[in-house]
Amino acid sequence: MAKGFDTSCPVSDFIPRTSIKDPHNLKLWCKVNKAMKQNGNTGDMIFKIPYLLAYITQFFTLEPNDVVLTGTPAGVSSVRPGDVIEGGINDLIGISFEVKASE
Repeated sequence: MAKGFDTSCPVSDFIPRTSIKDPHNLKLWCKVNKAMKQNGNTGDMIFKIPYLLAYITQFFTLEPNDVVLTGTPAGVSSVRPGDVIEGGINDLIGISFEVKASE
C-alpha cells in the first residue's frame, strides 16, 4: 500500500530491449527540483534480472508490457505538490513531471 496508491508509479515510454546494451550496468537517477536525490546502478542489485524473472514467474504470470519493480537506489524522500521530479536511465530516456495534489 505504501507504494501503490492513486497517481503513484508514473512510468516513461518503454525502452526497446535492443536499446539496452547491458541491463546489469545502467545508471538510474532521480532529481527533485533539480537536486539529485537518487543515483545508482543496476550493477549494485543483489539479484540479476534473469533470476528475478524466474523467481517472480513461480508466483505470477508475466504478460507483455508488465512492469517489474525491483526496489530503488538510496535517497528516497518525500515530495509535495508543485515539486518537479525528473528521472532517467543513463542518458537514453528521461521522465519529468510536476507533483499534483490528489483530488
